[in-house]
Amino acid sequence: MHDVTSSHWHEPKGFKNAGYGAWKRPNTPYDDFMEAQGIPIHRAIGVKRVQDLPLKSWARMGGRGTFIQLYGTEGLWGAYVVEVPGRGALNPERHMYEETFLVVDGRGTTEIWSDDHPKPRSFEWGRGSMFSVPLNCWHRIVNAGSAPALILVATTAPNVINLFRDQEWIFNCPVAIPSRYDGSDDYFKPKDDIAPDPLRGLAMRKTNLIPDIFNAELYLDNRRSQGYKRMEPNMAGNVFYQFVGEYLTGQYSKAHAHASAAVLVCIRGTGYTYTWPRSAGLTPWKDGKGDEVYKQEYEPVGMVTAAPYGGDWFHAHFGTSVEPLRLIGWYGPNNHRAHKPGRPGEKAIDEGAIDIRDGGTAIPYWDEDPFIRKEYEEILRAGGVPSRMDASLYVDPLKA
Repeated sequence: MHDVTSSHWHEPKGFKNAGYGAWKRPNTPYDDFMEAQGIPIHRAIGVKRVQDLPLKSWARMGGRGTFIQLYGTEGLWGAYVVEVPGRGALNPERHMYEETFLVVDGRGTTEIWSDDHPKPRSFEWGRGSMFSVPLNCWHRIVNAGSAPALILVATTAPNVINLFRDQEWIFNCPVAIPSRYDGSDDYFKPKDDIAPDPLRGLAMRKTNLIPDIFNAELYLDNRRSQGYKRMEPNMAGNVFYQFVGEYLTGQYSKAHAHASAAVLVCIRGTGYTYTWPRSAGLTPWKDGKGDEVYKQEYEPVGMVTAAPYGGDWFHAHFGTSVEPLRLIGWYGPNNHRAHKPGRPGEKAIDEGAIDIRDGGTAIPYWDEDPFIRKEYEEILRAGGVPSRMDASLYVDPLKA
């Protein structure tokens, strides 16, 4: 395997191919950016609790932090956790990439201003608050408590840094973007109205601040399992795609497959995710391929990447607590259902919610590996949690 350091080109001899054939993957500009910050970088399939990640002093931000780059999200979007000092604040900053903030712990305020709207607007946040700072607006995160506050942030920084490769422009661009921020007094006033999202007609809430996403109202969806609830926060005019979903106690989703980018963030309850490559088939344990399956357990606030290695992996999510399992889905600007290859106007389907035999990627319960149900029922019994997985769910109606 070649280490890309030589600047001298060698012409191949005879019928040999030019080039090295194999090499060490080089850093992207975003990799270089993360490494230059001097804080840890967590690379894995997930993390049980972001609160347990090691933090290190982050001079640029004025707090302590660590980057999170889960497998399958490289170059697609990024994340980090940052600790705001007690009775302190992070450094003011602006940048030409989007960010969504989830308050893991603490309370405080955020101040927002821009060159064309220099009067700062501020809003309060607490544990469970979700908000987004408008693109290229100055912002300052202030901790109102004596203990440190912890915030999990999802960002399109990899997309922008890898594309433009000029940090002076990214962090000090004077261009105002009125379509993203108009300086209005009610810009961060929570809005509760629900409308259908323009692509699939699912419940969408257009608001720039949700005071408590841990307990915010969700709406009946049924696509992942019976009684499943869901809502899409649409914030600050972002292209960053996200949703919040909740499973009833004692319930799990059908396994389904789609492209990489999706990361699930547990914000209520406890559970785990199984993910495996489609090449391992519908029944990997039964077929002796259980070693190809990855399992990530989580509790608030934990994370897991749904389709880690190049995408198109099956994955299923399991709630194991007495309270319902609530997950945020973060995709970055990579809503694969909106951006599938093809011409405008061609038919597209919600493949993850449609069974395989009907043209989708979801594995019906009656076709899944028997190990999944057996293990899940054992875990629920051990925890004293009643199961909602009725036996009828495992019967193919076409064969009943």
